[in-house]
Amino acid sequence: MASLLHLRNRYDGKQQWIWAIGGFIIFILIWWAMAEALAIQRPLVEYASKIPTLEDQNADDFSINLDSLFTVDSINLANATEFEKVYPLLPPPNHVVAAFPVLKKEENLFLNTWISIWRNLRGYFWAIFIALTVGFPLGLIPAVRALFSKQVDALRYLPITAITGLFILWFGVGDSMKVAFLAFGILVYLLPVVIQRINEVEDVYLKTVFTLSATNWQMIRSVYFPSVLSKLMDDIRVLTAISWTYIIIAELLNRDGGVGAMIWVSGKYGKVDQVFAWLIVIIFVGFLQDRLFVYLDKRLFPHKYYKTVFGGLKEVKLGFLLMLGSVMLYLLLGAFIPSLTGILLNLMYITVITGLIMILYGEFRFQRSYIQ
Repeated sequence: MASLLHLRNRYDGKQQWIWAIGGFIIFILIWWAMAEALAIQRPLVEYASKIPTLEDQNADDFSINLDSLFTVDSINLANATEFEKVYPLLPPPNHVVAAFPVLKKEENLFLNTWISIWRNLRGYFWAIFIALTVGFPLGLIPAVRALFSKQVDALRYLPITAITGLFILWFGVGDSMKVAFLAFGILVYLLPVVIQRINEVEDVYLKTVFTLSATNWQMIRSVYFPSVLSKLMDDIRVLTAISWTYIIIAELLNRDGGVGAMIWVSGKYGKVDQVFAWLIVIIFVGFLQDRLFVYLDKRLFPHKYYKTVFGGLKEVKLGFLLMLGSVMLYLLLGAFIPSLTGILLNLMYITVITGLIMILYGEFRFQRSYIQ
């Protein structure tokens, strides 16, 4: 057992990539074999039966003979000599890859993916915003915590899918309901975690700032806030998969665009290859989202990864704060003052581009400093 544990760090980065590629190939081969095993042969025949229309049934001389209605087709099927292979349950990988051009041409692949991503980001924003604004008073003020901590802990056991009807009642069946549903789904997990992270702040830091005569606000700003946020990033990463589950559930209602709606439509018409293609889109976006959170964690909280201060990190951090701040401003003011949405949207575009330029410049400086 001890030797197995020792093997955890046996492979370096290059070797791990080789193993990962090998595992991917094995996975594709198993998928292919299962698809072939579940495939069936469908007879190629010309169907001659015609289901009577309502007009035919209303005719005076019409009478249905159920025994002979499909007799010709049954005989043709029984005597079929040509067959084609179909995959009704599990499509092979090449069929799924071939489905992507169809999704792009007929199902607005990029637009529907962006609709789900934008809903996901807004849900994350509201969940994190409420979790921090509510969680800090709950975690820091003993009286408030004694009053409500038990109720907050109990929220973890709330079955979110069981209250979709309530969200339809409160927000309708439009975009607002889907974002609110996702935000609440993330919030019930994130809020208790914020309180837990506040408890985990080490006393040595609190005693240090206390001996330096720091005020309560200085203690929150310089100790609690950085400590909680740096740990909270890991929790947000874990919630990525949950967030996509909830957004897909919400998009099944009303079906006004988004990946969830497209999966439902493809499944309804038996387009299994397209269903799998949409699922791959979700996995790919979720993977990129997770990598983005990892990158944000490294750049916003570099003390967790580096023992030396590198150049460019300040510009990267400022660029991200500029982008996040502009999006927050757009969502907050846009929610309460809809008339400002157009102006805020243009302002957000300008600020996001400015922040992106700062990030690229800072990243360039960081890479040069890191290599040297």
